[in-house]
Amino acid sequence: MEAHKAAMDSCVADALQQAGITAQDLAAVAVSIGPGLSPCLQVGVRKAHQLAQQHCLKLVPVHHMEAHALVARLAADVPFPFLCMLVSGGHNMLLVAHAVGDYTLMGSTLDDSVGEAFDKIARLLGLDLRPNGGAALEAFAKRGDPHRYPFTVPLRRNNDCNFSYAGLKNSVRLAIQAEAPGEATAANEQIRADIAASFQRVAITHLAERCRRAATWAKESHPDMQALIVAGGVACNQMLRSALNDVAQEAGLNLVCPPARLCTDNGVMVAWAGAERLQLGLWELPQQDLDAGALDVRPRWPLTDRRDSRSMPAEKSMRKSRIFTSLTDLTAEALSSNQHHRATIAAL
Repeated sequence: MEAHKAAMDSCVADALQQAGITAQDLAAVAVSIGPGLSPCLQVGVRKAHQLAQQHCLKLVPVHHMEAHALVARLAADVPFPFLCMLVSGGHNMLLVAHAVGDYTLMGSTLDDSVGEAFDKIARLLGLDLRPNGGAALEAFAKRGDPHRYPFTVPLRRNNDCNFSYAGLKNSVRLAIQAEAPGEATAANEQIRADIAASFQRVAITHLAERCRRAATWAKESHPDMQALIVAGGVACNQMLRSALNDVAQEAGLNLVCPPARLCTDNGVMVAWAGAERLQLGLWELPQQDLDAGALDVRPRWPLTDRRDSRSMPAEKSMRKSRIFTSLTDLTAEALSSNQHHRATIAAL
């Protein structure tokens, strides 16, 4: 949190300078309010309110995962509805995007995300984690034999679109302990590369298999669907892009991936989601007294509670405390309220 505070003012100033504008030229300020770590979210949200208040701007709250899902529309003409796979260090889900703020969940992780698994295996293999574990493992795996270790593809007996990486991660951990124990050395480099390549092959096969089923079901429900969007940090992986391109072609969809620089967390995706929501009138006024009450941050904030019955079991009631109303429900309520307000004004 302290690092966020220290960087926030200069980050905003640099962004405005690089864009060649001042804050007075803005129409609104978009800010991610969740999900995420509350202390870090509060730093950004407080700055956004201050900026909007100071320059009389609209404030557009943004859901972090919706920002990932929508940013591909910045660079490509992607009409709704589309199928979206979100793959990152913290999230792993398949969604049908019906419109801005309107989603149906087709599959999610039962335990770990693929990004978390990539990061964990990269650490266990003793890799240099720069720029991140996923990129490091992808580069290292190019030196290995992807068929050397026959790790099991998860959930093949499950006729749904959910994911699981805990078992695969444990199998790889055991292989490292058995085949390349201790520190990473030149002597065990090839073994470690083979393990990395074998893990990556199985991890991506799992993603592709679940996505293939989701694409088939999505096209059955939405014959006019044209695109499969893959977003989040893991979407940078070239093997994944190749595998999902095959899936998309089989389903009659176009694969659309954001540029690599927009796959990992970035401000552009939040700004774009803010622009899309601003067009729909989904904005609010900034909080006037920032010390008077708690800032609106949503550490646990689902995109949607709507679940595809073919894939998703009924949502469990556990761990419901402090979970906010889903973005999909809130957007529907806001749009309905806006429509009612416009109708009332028109009747006057």
